Amino acid sequence: KMTLPLALVALISAFGSSFQYGYNVSVINSPAPYMQDFYNRTYLDRTGVPMDRGFQTLLWSLTVSMFPLGGLFGSLMVWPMVNNCGRKGTLLINNLFSIAAAILMGTSELAKTFEVIILSRVVMGIFAGLASNVVPMFLGEMSPKNLRGAIGVVPQLFITIGILAAQILGLNSILGNAKGWPVLLGLTGIPSLIQLLTLPFFPESPRYLLIQKGNEEQARRALQRLRGWEDVDDEIQEMYQENRSEKEEGQFSVLSLFTFRGLRWQLISIIVMMAGQQLSGVNGVFYYADRIFQSAGVHSSSIQYVTVSIGAINVVMTLLAVFIVESLGRRILLLAGFVLCSASCAILTLALNLQTTVPWMSYLSIVCVIAYIIGHAIGPSPIPAVMITEMFLQSSRPAAFMVGGSVHWLSNFTVGLVFLYMEAGLGPYSFLIFCAICVATMLYIFFIVPETKNKTFMEINRIMAKRNKVEVQESKE
Repeated sequence: KMTLPLALVALISAFGSSFQYGYNVSVINSPAPYMQDFYNRTYLDRTGVPMDRGFQTLLWSLTVSMFPLGGLFGSLMVWPMVNNCGRKGTLLINNLFSIAAAILMGTSELAKTFEVIILSRVVMGIFAGLASNVVPMFLGEMSPKNLRGAIGVVPQLFITIGILAAQILGLNSILGNAKGWPVLLGLTGIPSLIQLLTLPFFPESPRYLLIQKGNEEQARRALQRLRGWEDVDDEIQEMYQENRSEKEEGQFSVLSLFTFRGLRWQLISIIVMMAGQQLSGVNGVFYYADRIFQSAGVHSSSIQYVTVSIGAINVVMTLLAVFIVESLGRRILLLAGFVLCSASCAILTLALNLQTTVPWMSYLSIVCVIAYIIGHAIGPSPIPAVMITEMFLQSSRPAAFMVGGSVHWLSNFTVGLVFLYMEAGLGPYSFLIFCAICVATMLYIFFIVPETKNKTFMEINRIMAKRNKVEVQESKE
């Protein structure tokens, strides 16, 4: 059952970490013109000449793309940090990045420096890179097997809430204006501060305490507190069994993960799912949404409210995923999500091409955008991180998150970089590329990825061992 300590630790770690990842993904969209104006003024004050158009475009694309680049650096720090500082320890240290970046961004206008904003975006990215990998790992290791999927979707739910919060606070009438943008950027420090003050009162991951620290007493206490009852022997035994079957293998580094035959299909699966999640065009759809609504005749002053409502749909559908992931299972949500996304991309290509000749096509394109976002929110967005936790055992999990995280951020960075050129060259046909990626990912999941709901980590390991054609080391009792 869901106990209060487990619910609280899920909420605090997701609000303090995942929420900010979402917030910073979309926070610079609405105040962009005011920030660019500030870049111009500052440059003019310093040099006496106005900023060159090309230079301004370069500075702005750096402001946007430094975040996923920082995310990649953050992912590379996952393995050393979670093994040395623990899961909880890493989250606590990580808050220092976000608080520092929030102070720098909040004061950038007073200090008359735009370089600080670009630097802070890298720092914020490092924070998000660590957060997006450590929170699912931390919560996945704490959850009982019957709640692992539901609790594993909570970080993604808070990412969507973060995106929505940034969209609402970024409305022109609130903080998305010439006066308010430094406050809008600086607000990101508050969730970190709350997490820094509250998370120390909660236990570390019991699996980390037992398997990596070898401290059964602390692990038992942590489990008793999280489960709300005294008898946790079964779970302790399962951890010992996992520990024994892994003793032969030792701690995995990223290199040994790539060369170890027993984890070959797990590794390929997370790379495919993480790349599919980002390359399926979700950023492109969000980016295009404004224009699609404009061409459908939505007034430009109302577009930001439409964007907020799309953000709200995203939150509601992810919340739905929290409730259905345990009953329907992971696989069906992934497959359904990718089917919906690929169909939306295909129809959207058609609708965008015909909207000048057929008047009602622009409404069809709005329907496609909403269908796409619903599809992505129930499967491709939340489930891959849950699957990384489930497909790998304790010794290989940090390295697996490091690989999955790096693929996630590299793909994110690539889409951000390439999409503008793709769109200039192919126009609406860019969505056919996304459609193909969705179909390919879906076929892979259909043939290779097993259902993991309600199974222990050892049971999942045995299913994958058959696929890898290796023997699992069973402990000889």
